[in-house]
Amino acid sequence: MLAQQRQQAILERVRRSGGVRIADLVRDLGVSDMTIRRDLEVLAERGLLEKVHGGATVAGPGSTEEPGFAAKSVRQQPEKEAIARHAAHLIRPGSSVALSAGTTTWTFAHHLVDVPELTVITNSLPVADVFHRAGRPDQTVVLVGGVRTPSDALVGPVAVAAIRSLNVDVLVLGVHGMSLRAGFTTPNLLEAETDRELVAAAQQLVVLADHTKWGTIGISSIARLEQAHVVVTDAGLPEPARAELAEQVGELIVAGTDVAGTDASRREAL
Repeated sequence: MLAQQRQQAILERVRRSGGVRIADLVRDLGVSDMTIRRDLEVLAERGLLEKVHGGATVAGPGSTEEPGFAAKSVRQQPEKEAIARHAAHLIRPGSSVALSAGTTTWTFAHHLVDVPELTVITNSLPVADVFHRAGRPDQTVVLVGGVRTPSDALVGPVAVAAIRSLNVDVLVLGVHGMSLRAGFTTPNLLEAETDRELVAAAQQLVVLADHTKWGTIGISSIARLEQAHVVVTDAGLPEPARAELAEQVGELIVAGTDVAGTDASRREAL
């Protein structure tokens, strides 16, 4: 097992059980005590967990905590890939699509480069870079200006002014958290303002959120759950949460199959 795979396995166990013991990780992963301690140190430095005597626990995020892009990019990678792969089938060739910042939308962008004749508007530097590297002449990419955040989003008055002049077919939104009470949220006040403008500019709102986002609440709300036409999540979302979310949003799609059991990749594009 590679170091990155091992660290992802450790993170998943910490999030599932709330904490882990070094002795258990040594036994279950078949590596040395020193290797596990190094892994925990790396993960703690990224803010992904908290080291304690003899093990590690879940990092307790506050409503304003905003991990950097690199830290978030190692979280729930298989889930984000599944979500992105299925969400790409929702985008019609020749449409205009806005992508918010985030590691899930960045993963989604890698699938979107295969859709012809798109106009893409984004406030994410990494997302714009995906399309720049693809170099498709039939795709137009508009990167709004603004002030850079830890998640590599461009936000603030410049971004808001640019977005207010636009009208797009679909917004694909990545979020920090979602809950019945607060809706879709972010820990960054300026990013929330910019995302709200993206929501207002779009005819359709598609939210990409893995199961760990349920119950997480950032300091500022972007949109109510019922404003989402489609939410794409992964199979890790518990059944009670699926039922609650499905009652609020226009349509809930679970990566792999939707709530009705139909192959999500075959659904009609927006």
